[in-house]
Amino acid sequence: MSTEEVFPEGEPLIAAESPDEVMEAARARIAELEAERDDFRERWMRSEAESANVRARAKRDVDETRQYAVQKFARDVAEAADNLQRGIDSLPAARDDEPEIVARMREGFAGVERAFVALLERHGIVRTDPTGASFDPNLHQAMAEQESAEHPPGTVLQAWTPAWTLNGRLLRPAMVVVAKSGAAPTTANPPVGDRLDTTA
Repeated sequence: MSTEEVFPEGEPLIAAESPDEVMEAARARIAELEAERDDFRERWMRSEAESANVRARAKRDVDETRQYAVQKFARDVAEAADNLQRGIDSLPAARDDEPEIVARMREGFAGVERAFVALLERHGIVRTDPTGASFDPNLHQAMAEQESAEHPPGTVLQAWTPAWTLNGRLLRPAMVVVAKSGAAPTTANPPVGDRLDTTA
């Protein structure tokens, strides 16, 4: 076989690469593949994080929907509990000479009201009497201010209605009378007004 047959005229001979060049090309290819791998890994981790966030948001939304889906119903039930309490408060004060039927009715109404409120609390509907607490605009609605030497300014002197919450979320704020400074010292608390009738 002649040299012309093995290496036809006009075609260049392929020069053999040196070992250093082969190693350099291999290192460059490895670096390229590693960069590609790192890019895919970063994208995958980002995608996993986004999926986890979507799952967490969906679970939170479902939990909130389940907890607060009955919010309007809970507000109406709280109003019914307040009306029941107003009815009990409107009964005449207990007397020694009152008929036994009146005393039993008063006790019966009070027992029904206690059981009803306990039932609501078991389902996350909670009544809070803020009397004596500091005024909190997130839970209380100030209906009036009254000077008081015995209480620091901002103290709730009287709650016309209690605050109601559903699983920690406010249903209805308490309507309150709040202390303000500037009163002369007195020996007794002055009256702070009649209970507000919100049934109208």
